[in-house]
Amino acid sequence: MKALVIEWKHLDVRGNTCDRCGETEMNLLGEIAYLNDFLAPQGVVVELVETKLDPTQISESNALFVNGIPIEEILDIEVFENSCDSCSQLVDSEVCCRTIVYEKKQYDEIPAKAIREAALKVLRLEKTQSNSRGSECACGKGSCC
Repeated sequence: MKALVIEWKHLDVRGNTCDRCGETEMNLLGEIAYLNDFLAPQGVVVELVETKLDPTQISESNALFVNGIPIEEILDIEVFENSCDSCSQLVDSEVCCRTIVYEKKQYDEIPAKAIREAALKVLRLEKTQSNSRGSECACGKGSCC
């Protein structure tokens, strides 16, 4: 099987992460489960690499890489930083961390849709995946997706 590797970097303080990273984690785990089911018939398995960061690396926190490529280089995503109360509480200091603009909307977490879109784009399957009826499916059997 071919592997699609998704690396997620996030702050880890004594086994805890911030609220933003927690939301990204929930989105990521759901999308990896979906993608593994969706891609298995095509011989692709999705693997998660979790990189835990200490407070000195907070500027890298909540970053996602698909096969080594930052998600913001795969999709039209802008990366910014703003104050994060949750991170600040974890590190006991006022800090800023990553936030993104995706599809003209600002997110503190990485949305599930962006994770799926980036994975399929790296695999060059983005045009075959659709949630609308009547569209061609990646499975090749009609409009089941």
